[in-house]
Amino acid sequence: MVSLAAAHFINGCIKQTGVLSVNVVDESWLDRADFCGSVSGARESKADVFAWTAGEAGSPLVDDAKLSLECRVEDVYEVDHFENFICSVAGAYADDAIVTEAGKVDVAALKPVLFEMPTYTYLATGEKIADCLSFAKASKA
Repeated sequence: MVSLAAAHFINGCIKQTGVLSVNVVDESWLDRADFCGSVSGARESKADVFAWTAGEAGSPLVDDAKLSLECRVEDVYEVDHFENFICSVAGAYADDAIVTEAGKVDVAALKPVLFEMPTYTYLATGEKIADCLSFAKASKA
């Protein structure tokens, strides 16, 4: 699900095409992603901010994104001035540098940036602190 304020310009484009992309931001292109969040597409085109490629379903995939999901919109629910796009994943695209030998995304290598809403700050991620269930295993030892 992707939830966007109903007033956003992009919502009409998503409804018209039936597709959207989720391009995971890392620090290497955070400045351009931040710019896109500060400008309305109704007032200024953001099509040239990033080099991009259309995915197989037609959604724009940011070339600099190390991880992108191409999604088909299955339904839209409106709640409290937000449009919630219920999606299915049409394709997942990952840079080889962030994929493990087992074919999984290595989030520590990806180092996605998180946007924290209440304080409007960006947070760095990617440092491994422990393996899942390691605390439970240690307490049984």
